[in-house]
Amino acid sequence: MNFVAKKRFGQNFLTDTNLLSSICLDAEICKEDEVLEIGAGLGSLTKQLSKHAKKVVSYEIDTDLKQNLLSLGCENVIFHFEDALKKDLALIEGDFNGKYKLVANLPYYITTPLLFKFLKSKRLISITVMVQKEVAERMCSSVGDKNYGLLSVSCAFYGKCKIMRKVSRKMFSPQPDVDSCVVRLDMSKTACDEEKFFKVVKAAFSKRRKTLLNTLAEGLNITKEELKKASIDLTKRAEELSLQQFVELTKTLDQNFNI
Repeated sequence: MNFVAKKRFGQNFLTDTNLLSSICLDAEICKEDEVLEIGAGLGSLTKQLSKHAKKVVSYEIDTDLKQNLLSLGCENVIFHFEDALKKDLALIEGDFNGKYKLVANLPYYITTPLLFKFLKSKRLISITVMVQKEVAERMCSSVGDKNYGLLSVSCAFYGKCKIMRKVSRKMFSPQPDVDSCVVRLDMSKTACDEEKFFKVVKAAFSKRRKTLLNTLAEGLNITKEELKKASIDLTKRAEELSLQQFVELTKTLDQNFNI
């Protein structure tokens, strides 16, 4: 197809058949699976997904690609030419009969908001996405790593995250400025009140250089004097706490202050 990639949509296309097939294998797509794809692009990954899956629901924001995608002849693919980020999650999931898997070569600029949108799904089995290397490292980092932060804790809260493979920038057209990774997250939500957990975590990471005493006092609107009475170690910074420590912190704060 004679097509010029649009920077505003973050279009960097993959065409290597072996790599595209490997992404399907990384996601463990089989004939019983229903799959959601965000950012169909030229349809290279879409075609591979259609060969492996029972059904594919694919979103593409660039309507200039509509004719090309519809001409692929993938009978088990439903295309939506709209912005998946702006569409209600319940409406997106209305195309699926049960649980589904998300597989995508994500435009870099929507990676984080898209992840936070779909991590909340109760019907999602797994997320397997191509993201820039830096984001992949943040997603999969554990406490003590330099890239550990809010995104790391969020991914850990919702499941188990793993870098499946590294992908050189030379594999894309047009070539981006950074290398990428395929990351897979298998959903397995942590047993903790979701709203209260993220209220605490976001407050804790709001100012990374400050201790929990300062960030929680400001973020949760609780005085430092009150926090000191709760028998909680607040001398650490957010980046020093593991997922389980954040869970315990949330429960303790809720018991003491009904957050």
